[in-house]
Amino acid sequence: MKNMYSGFKRWRVIFGIGAICCLSSGLRAQSAFEQVNPFIGTGGHGHTFPGATTPNGMVQLSPDTQVIGWDACAGYHYSDESILGFTHTHLSGTGIGDMGDFLFMPFAGEVKLDKGTPDNPDAGYRSRFSHDHEEAEPGYYRVHLDDYEVDAELTASTRAGFHRYLFEGDKEAGLLIDMSHCLQGNHWQYELVELRVINDREVEGYRRKRGWAENSHLYFHAKFSQPFKATLYKKGKPFTGRWATAGQDVKAVLRFPGLADHVLKVKVGVSSVDYAGARNNVESEIAGWDFDAVRAAAKKRWEQQLNRIAVQGGSADERAMFYTALYHTSLSPYIFTDADGRYRGTDQRIYQSEDEPIYTIFSLWDTFRAFHPLLTITEPDTNAAFIRSLLDKYDQAGILPKWELNANLTGTMIGSHAISVIVDAYMKGCRDFDVEKAYEAMKASIHYRENDDFLYASERRREKLNPRAKFYNDTLGFIPCDLENESVSKALEYAYNDWCMLQMATALGKTEDIALYQERAGRYKTYFDAGTGFMRGKNRDGSWKSPFDPRFSKHRRDEYCEGNAWQWTWFVPHDVNGLVELMGGTDAFTAKLDELFSTDSKLTGDHVSSDISGLIGQYAHGNEPSHHIAHLYNFVGQSWKTQELVDQVLSTLYFNDPNGVAGNEDCGQMSAWYILNAIGFYSFCPGDPVYSLGRPIFDAVSIALPGGKTFEVVATNNSSENKYIQSVQLNGEPLKEPFISHRDVVSGGRLEFMMGGKPNRALFNQR
Repeated sequence: MKNMYSGFKRWRVIFGIGAICCLSSGLRAQSAFEQVNPFIGTGGHGHTFPGATTPNGMVQLSPDTQVIGWDACAGYHYSDESILGFTHTHLSGTGIGDMGDFLFMPFAGEVKLDKGTPDNPDAGYRSRFSHDHEEAEPGYYRVHLDDYEVDAELTASTRAGFHRYLFEGDKEAGLLIDMSHCLQGNHWQYELVELRVINDREVEGYRRKRGWAENSHLYFHAKFSQPFKATLYKKGKPFTGRWATAGQDVKAVLRFPGLADHVLKVKVGVSSVDYAGARNNVESEIAGWDFDAVRAAAKKRWEQQLNRIAVQGGSADERAMFYTALYHTSLSPYIFTDADGRYRGTDQRIYQSEDEPIYTIFSLWDTFRAFHPLLTITEPDTNAAFIRSLLDKYDQAGILPKWELNANLTGTMIGSHAISVIVDAYMKGCRDFDVEKAYEAMKASIHYRENDDFLYASERRREKLNPRAKFYNDTLGFIPCDLENESVSKALEYAYNDWCMLQMATALGKTEDIALYQERAGRYKTYFDAGTGFMRGKNRDGSWKSPFDPRFSKHRRDEYCEGNAWQWTWFVPHDVNGLVELMGGTDAFTAKLDELFSTDSKLTGDHVSSDISGLIGQYAHGNEPSHHIAHLYNFVGQSWKTQELVDQVLSTLYFNDPNGVAGNEDCGQMSAWYILNAIGFYSFCPGDPVYSLGRPIFDAVSIALPGGKTFEVVATNNSSENKYIQSVQLNGEPLKEPFISHRDVVSGGRLEFMMGGKPNRALFNQR
């Protein structure tokens, strides 16, 4: 999606980009690529970035506008009015910040070594900019830096970023490299920084830092199209030589006197392994200086990625949201192997991968719910490769990751959802990984072991994960809230994880484990208080924690993880019938569910979690624990309510706008929810190869499947008003229940909906 402006006229003349014509809708259908708006999620608390990258690329070359605060997690926020520079690594949609490595900032005239502030950009090297002078599409970004009269363009290959700058004024061109820049910089400590000028066209650098990833290594190698004169600075003073320093302010100022055609190009390779890897990555992927060719190659890769699903109908905004969502689901996990196959393992040793990439950035607590299930349909081979990467990390660390970041087991979030991803793939027939090793890794990760205290020492210090929860679950049979934080949420997720173990144990004939996991999968019942109708904390003596308020939240310092009792009471996706029985039967269950969506959205507590967002009643779509709840009505004979609520979420909590995501985008999960539900179904319980029907918003959807097959979804008489299913057929046969199987989808075929403006309560024998 583009913000065009006249200030690029000179640029277009020089580089022959050509005028972009505004075509009326109907003259030509826009391609999937053209409908992506990378600015969706860059406002509000979406925490996405608009810069240049490739599908699952190692490099995310993007502008940084702020570094401190929750909304600096991706470096860029749409509300900002000045740019600090362009960095080569970013996270997409996370709730914690990291990365933002190797800031490059073009300037003209006098150099300023400090950053400056948003209120006073003139105090530093940052530059004002306007969104009217900014453009982004998959694999490409450009902006005009007003204070320097510089037009900046960015594109990328898998492992290298490519900058192109046009200096429009008469002042001498320069470029600043700031090695001290990082995201959430008020928290991080550098252990080692290196920077060296190789010759008058090459610079290399290295940074080892402690942040969210406790031990992160990254190298870069930069090549310049024009010769430069360099001055190195340490703590603001010129310095001669190469640095190996701790916690110091290290920068390089490069000047380009007599810059030919006023154009400077810079190629930057990165590597987690060493300098040779960074050099080889840029030299092997961007051999010459043809910026437009690299941009075109990135575009071609994105077109191939985005064309996996074709949609017709819906509004222009809905199509933009759909294809942007598909774009966001293709950013992470990131490729972590260098071009020569080397990579850094979770034990910090260097390994060689002979036949396929190893990946990093696994936000599993988020992505097990919809992102990985989406891939089992559209890219099962890629999903299997992700699982093989998880098993590779198990080989090195002895445990499956919870949230892996740049070869670091951060231990962030709760549950053991590498297990969920593995079991979901296996139960759907996606088994191109070492199944026996996977089962071994799952057992090692779900039970308490003393060495967990060592593996997660740093996380325990930060109180993000404490293996005592596993200990109590294994020894006491429940997790006491007076001994363990987030006890209810952890217990509910462990019960679901145990159910996943049960599915795998049964499928593999592990008879010695079946009874164990069957019992543990039912432990969610321990936390249900029939007197209040909620899952709540239980003390070590078996008494309920008091006082109790289901609206109360104290962010990550109570019985619930990023939520409250209203949201977490429903997390029993593996045993809905059991939950219905706990609540007193179908009538009581549906009445409570109705109350969830209709009650006041007021939250209580002195530190309410910011993640409780996107509220419909107490349903919180902005965070993952709620994502399955609207589909619960399909299990109790009121499917029309699922259709109504899915429509409400799709139409009121996603927008073609920077503030277009109800919460953190979360590495593709918020987007995957949109994609699946917009098509017409959802992965209610990963590990169970069944999808729950919702409300399709497009007239026609075609999903390209492996092996040349296609699955089509057609909605007749579809409109914003006609949100209720009147009838539905699969391959010409009427469906008797609001569910289809994974096999139904991946075998290819046709799902046909007839839509209408009123609920058809006779459909599926609804109540």
